[in-house]
Amino acid sequence: MAHLEAGTKVPSFKTIDQNENEVSDANLKGKKTVLYFYPKDDTPTCTTQACNLRDNYDALIKVGYQVYGVSPDKAAKHQKFIAKYDLPFDLLVDEDHSLAEAFGVWGLKKMYGREYMGINRTTFVIDEEGTITEVIAKVKAKEHSTQILG
Repeated sequence: MAHLEAGTKVPSFKTIDQNENEVSDANLKGKKTVLYFYPKDDTPTCTTQACNLRDNYDALIKVGYQVYGVSPDKAAKHQKFIAKYDLPFDLLVDEDHSLAEAFGVWGLKKMYGREYMGINRTTFVIDEEGTITEVIAKVKAKEHSTQILG
């Protein structure tokens, strides 16, 4: 499945964040949003990416972005990840990977000769009307904020 492209409207969705508060596509309306999909909390590359966004969070906020991370982890695991690395943004729960599928980032992956289904690390930059303005498919974890901010 190909991921959503720039110019596409965000699909309708409903999930929860780390505190089990409901979050839906309605939360994206009226604000510029960075919605980034990552495979798993507290793994090396995912941690590097989250910490890069944390370290540059003020710059993202200054230009009007809200930030949400999405992975298949449970809310409790997201809470631990946020606490451990002092992340200032919410992480969304996608245990059934329906959100990843809707955005086209759930697919076949290969590691150490093993094939499995998982999230392909991808970031969507979304405008105030809920339209995707940019898709970052080749995420550089150490420079991710720079990729978003240009």
